Amino acid sequence: MTDYSSSSLPSATSSVNSSNSTISSAVATSSPPVSSTVLPSQPTDGPTTVSAITPSVPTADVTYQPPAAPTPTAVAGLSPYTPAGGLDTNSTAPLYRPLSDFDFQSLTLALYQEYIELDLFHHGLAQFSASEFEAAGLSAQDRFLIEFMADQEVAHAELLSNIIGQGVAAQQCEYSYPFDTVRDFIDFSQKLTRFGESGVLGFLQHLDSRASATLLMDSIATESRQQLILRQFEGLFPMPVDTEPSISQSMAWTLLAPYITSCPQNNTRLVWLNFPGLNITNNPNASNLSNLDEDGPAISGHNNSLSAPGYILNLQWENPGLPVGPNGSYTTNTAAGTPTYVAWISQLNTTYTALNVTGNNTGTTVQPLYAPINGTMFVAITDSNIYVTPHNITQLDPHIVAGPAVYQSG
Repeated sequence: MTDYSSSSLPSATSSVNSSNSTISSAVATSSPPVSSTVLPSQPTDGPTTVSAITPSVPTADVTYQPPAAPTPTAVAGLSPYTPAGGLDTNSTAPLYRPLSDFDFQSLTLALYQEYIELDLFHHGLAQFSASEFEAAGLSAQDRFLIEFMADQEVAHAELLSNIIGQGVAAQQCEYSYPFDTVRDFIDFSQKLTRFGESGVLGFLQHLDSRASATLLMDSIATESRQQLILRQFEGLFPMPVDTEPSISQSMAWTLLAPYITSCPQNNTRLVWLNFPGLNITNNPNASNLSNLDEDGPAISGHNNSLSAPGYILNLQWENPGLPVGPNGSYTTNTAAGTPTYVAWISQLNTTYTALNVTGNNTGTTVQPLYAPINGTMFVAITDSNIYVTPHNITQLDPHIVAGPAVYQSG
């Protein structure tokens, strides 16, 4: 049993620390797109070499033992102004700790996400020269904003590490990124921040620790702003939706794990499922917008949609049983049956269309007409068209054959 009750209170800074935002501390420009950025609280002279998880020897599971509840204290004079009901509205002091294994695993997943975002922003700034950024329409001021986003991720990672508990919280891993140009770096960044935010939105309201959920909500609001800015950098309409989609922890882990190459050996092993991969072979790509004068970085623009109802998606998906994640130490799996539908997870809705199987693990589907399809969203292949909402999106997990994949509809 691990008791986190003696851990320090969470803290995070809102100011930019220039010593934490030196671009040259990341990988060299000529290096392949794999890097390891270290949090400033760790004593080091540069990027560290981390040990890998051995696939045949999984790390030990951590069972969480909740701390004792704080003793309530009476606060006079408030009751006439407070309606009955609500959660944690009495005078009990908030406890910023995981209160269950569900909390521990969910917050650890969020920490893994913060780590890759921190590394990604530093890595992109180091990989490309100033002239390459300028050719993509991004100025020195724009690069500084990306640098500031990395500093925000330092604060978010420190916050979650302190909530989970120093000495227990996972450490940063090493990553591999699928981009070779500035525009593809921006495109990947806005997609990664989308599924990071959506993954937290999917579990935030289910955390036992309401105090921890409040702090996580405060940080995820910043992630939403980052995603909007990255869309602006890409020349996309900044916010083409009314509400942001929610996905389950297993969906988020499925999207994140393929980019993690190795982790420290004693890092927490996540319990979430890795679904078989799904690829949209004709996914609209904002990086290919040809006219930067009209479609380049801007506060706003006319590019509100990259797809339209009736657009035919070409899909390929993997069989279960493939290694994925740090050193291939996780294995994809699914409990679903025959691939029959495609689920479109966008805003508050999950809409289904028929899957037309065209071959071995290949098929097509048609973008629906009467559905709120826009922005950076998700599609998955399922065996059923069950009704789900953002609050119970995890009920879709047992029916996922493959995916989700990020769909760039607009």
